Amino acid sequence: MSEIEFMRRAIALSCESVETGGGPFGAVVVRDGRIIGEGANRVVPDRDPTAHAEVVAIRDACRTIGSHDLSGSVVYTSCEPCPMCLAAVWWARVREVVYGNGRADAAAIGFDDAAIYDEVARPLEARALPLRRLAADEAAEAFRLWAASPDKVRY
Repeated sequence: MSEIEFMRRAIALSCESVETGGGPFGAVVVRDGRIIGEGANRVVPDRDPTAHAEVVAIRDACRTIGSHDLSGSVVYTSCEPCPMCLAAVWWARVREVVYGNGRADAAAIGFDDAAIYDEVARPLEARALPLRRLAADEAAEAFRLWAASPDKVRY
């Protein structure tokens, strides 16, 4: 398949999502010239605010290859990823994202992520959503255990 065919598959998934009650977003993960993961927006049908197309596609790709590491992969998505999906792409080690609609296009139909982009750029104490630490010494125990574990997998 060609790059345009990968993008057309992502777009087809976005249209199918709308037809089945989901949001207008679709994505595919491609490695070595073949689709290893697909996803459509499942937020409303699954009652899961994290079930964005890119996240669903990344989960599918990881299951397909049996690894959390998608190094060398490309995500083709019908829309520029939101901040959450962009973070998921980074964590998965995807090498490139190719998108159709931009964030302004998404905002124009009610999917406006500008406030999230702005919020993440602010210092913690200036954010609208309060973040506060509690029981840091106790929470650090899991980190000490992980650091000492000979079986840990870094990611």
